[in-house]
Amino acid sequence: MPKAASPHGRQAWTRDRLAARLPFLRRRAALTAATRAFFQSRGYLEVETPCLVPAPGMEVHLRGFATEYRPHLGIGEETLLWLRTSPELALKRLLAGGAGPIFEFARVWRNGEASPNHAPEFTMLEWYAPGLGMAGLMDEAELLLRSVCPGVVGQGEVTADLSRPFVRMTMAEAFSRYCRGLDILGTVDVATGEGSATRLRAAAARSGLHVSETDSWEDGFFRLMLRYVEPKLGRGQATFLTHWPTPQAALARRDPQDGRVALRFELFAAGLELANAFEELTDPVEQRSRFERDVAARRAESGEAGWDVDEDFLAALDYGMPPSSGIALGFDRLAMLASGAAEIEDVLWLPAIPRTPQPALAAPPKLLAGPG
Repeated sequence: MPKAASPHGRQAWTRDRLAARLPFLRRRAALTAATRAFFQSRGYLEVETPCLVPAPGMEVHLRGFATEYRPHLGIGEETLLWLRTSPELALKRLLAGGAGPIFEFARVWRNGEASPNHAPEFTMLEWYAPGLGMAGLMDEAELLLRSVCPGVVGQGEVTADLSRPFVRMTMAEAFSRYCRGLDILGTVDVATGEGSATRLRAAAARSGLHVSETDSWEDGFFRLMLRYVEPKLGRGQATFLTHWPTPQAALARRDPQDGRVALRFELFAAGLELANAFEELTDPVEQRSRFERDVAARRAESGEAGWDVDEDFLAALDYGMPPSSGIALGFDRLAMLASGAAEIEDVLWLPAIPRTPQPALAAPPKLLAGPG
């Protein structure tokens, strides 16, 4: 049995800790208001979707928080529910019903994630626009950050000047530049879109890099990316990392010009990953195939049953979802950059995990303290 948090010696709240966070939290509140105004001015509808769901999300490596619904008023059946890891599947059901363009400040939960840049409960800002392509979504995300943040944002010594045009770099360009010429798309099969671990090891060896014999393609890809590519991104200028290899397509549409590539991007600023976005897959047959593969992979990796394919979402795709693009942005991380906070707890009103009291936090730098 997990140990209950002790009421003595480990506490999340003290008056001094809250007082130290208040400058960051006031900046967060202003950021929330400015962000809401941005989307409302562009014709987006703010929505709210359920936090308790039968399938919290389909990402293989995310872990959920499970709970049980036990009816006592004669409604429904006892069933296992999950706290969502993302509102994505719900928001796309609204798109299929004709609600878009839409946005949500969504509370989400990811089990086991806690670090200076992660919290197990956090806020995800997601928005979806029918008819918008990936390039248009990058334009909109760039305009959002420039509209609601200070001109220069930073974390520690790493900064990004948001007044400068955001860099747009494909994954192939990034691997070639930062992994000694490695051709990452050459490790992906054109017909199937599957990655080959054998090809990746050979390509890495030709570039003087190492991928373990026991690594899958995905494991090797992430080891190289996290070590050589990601630390170079978003420094000085914000960066969009675009056109991911199809094994990382998730819910993204494959590029009709190159079957090895998915229409996906991530956004980095001041060295921090802020957002993940797709030009959305709307084919229900291909989506079901990907979901079934992901369910099998999750069970093999964790050894647990987990959750099944989200049939309600697939029913919405069967009905028909308009061509759309969507993005999930970690709002707490954006608040960190906008306020100059050193870690995610600085911008949480009450941290979720009890902590040993720490020294008071420094005030945010004057450069970053005012509204964007």
